[in-house]
Amino acid sequence: MFQFLFFDLDDTLLDFHRAEAIAVAKAFQAVGVDPTPELIRHYSAVNKLHWQRLERGELTREQVLLERFVCLFREEHIPADPAACQAAYEDFLCVGHYFIEGAEDLLAYLAPKYRLYLASNGTARVQESRLKSAGIGPYFQQVFISQKLGANKPSPAFFHRCFAQIPDFDPQKALMIGDSLTSDIRGAKGAGIAACWFNPRQEAPVPGISMDYEIHGLLQLREFL
Repeated sequence: MFQFLFFDLDDTLLDFHRAEAIAVAKAFQAVGVDPTPELIRHYSAVNKLHWQRLERGELTREQVLLERFVCLFREEHIPADPAACQAAYEDFLCVGHYFIEGAEDLLAYLAPKYRLYLASNGTARVQESRLKSAGIGPYFQQVFISQKLGANKPSPAFFHRCFAQIPDFDPQKALMIGDSLTSDIRGAKGAGIAACWFNPRQEAPVPGISMDYEIHGLLQLREFL
């Protein structure tokens, strides 16, 4: 049935939350800020809100990357340099990768049978470095990163620019797999392809966002392919 499989990267194949916590703690230390668990949790919440604003078209990528630290330091009354912290954070994030359970086995199983593609909203330098570090780049026919495409998920433009670069692409034979309902699933359905929600925490769905499949572990994907 399916021939073209699109995978999100962060929190679908690689554990972004773990990599984020380690990288941001090191970045805080680099600018003289104590990386308390409370501060790291606050950063994670602020960061998530800023990326959601990017999905809605309210912020550019460049604004997200800097303003999340500007906002955090303002709310925490921390007199540190947001730009220096962002630069340090990106450097540390580039060298960290931690697999979601089953990711390596799944890619090894699928690669000989399907055409695999990566579809990420991440920053090109960071995502390409993490892919290289993790050693999973060769599994993918092509890697699509929003910064290079000039459009972000869930915009249909992101997906259509991916499709345009794939020889003999057939949307009826395409499936997007990702953990974000608002980015991966909404974007895929809006672009006219099937979507599989990777939902390891078994969260409640968001009203108004439909999906074709839902899995709680990556290896479950093999059951309907």
